[in-house]
Amino acid sequence: MANFTAADVKRLREQTGAGMMDCKNALQEASGDLEAAVELLRLKGAKDVNKRTRAGVLVELNCETDFVAKTDLFQQVAAEIAATALKAEVTDRPSLLTTEARPGMTVQQLIEEAGASLKEKLELGRFARFEGGYVASYLHRSDAALPPTLGVLVQLDNDNAEVAKDLAQQVAAMRPLYVVREDVPADVVEKERRIAEQITRDEGKPEQAIGKIVEGRLNAYFKDVVLTEQAFVKDPKTTIKQVLAGSGVSVIGFARFQVGQA
Repeated sequence: MANFTAADVKRLREQTGAGMMDCKNALQEASGDLEAAVELLRLKGAKDVNKRTRAGVLVELNCETDFVAKTDLFQQVAAEIAATALKAEVTDRPSLLTTEARPGMTVQQLIEEAGASLKEKLELGRFARFEGGYVASYLHRSDAALPPTLGVLVQLDNDNAEVAKDLAQQVAAMRPLYVVREDVPADVVEKERRIAEQITRDEGKPEQAIGKIVEGRLNAYFKDVVLTEQAFVKDPKTTIKQVLAGSGVSVIGFARFQVGQA
């Protein structure tokens, strides 16, 4: 077994910015030699830059206190679950929980064992996986000492790292619910239409103008909840639909998880 500690893993993370499991694996391969581990991570990074992203996962692991979230064990377990999900190609939360994370240990058992060690209940929250096209992620930390509390996964039909990054940050900031207008369920549209009509009538608008005003308010709703119809945060005069058209790519899907929000 390689001779290194959790402190060595933390030091390597701070020095390279790599993930915890990548750092741990690099130290394992380098037999605990920090400089050799740094070189291994640099080589891995160079390979990853040239490798097209074909799949990605977003995993939410919940605990009860910030104290536990800051521990190396909690963050290691979260990283192991994500790595397991990616490797096993599972597509839903129940399947992930029953997938083997370590020899003879499922993800559920891994979570329970970690929870017992930390003396706190841990629970697997939401899970998303995208396969094919180009997949990009964005993670945001609300506190430098804590793991990311907001995560976004975006899937494009073709490679475009810059647009994927912009869209991931767009989703993080603007919280869309749907990719395109056609994705909005019919019952949701009808509900919004009824609300818009009631508000318009309560305002005492002329009967002949109500239809047009209602459609305008419905379009405003779409601009709020539909990604492609939102204004681009980097250039509010441009819509996301225009950004995509100018880049020659389309959005297949996205996922947005934020701690404390459904």
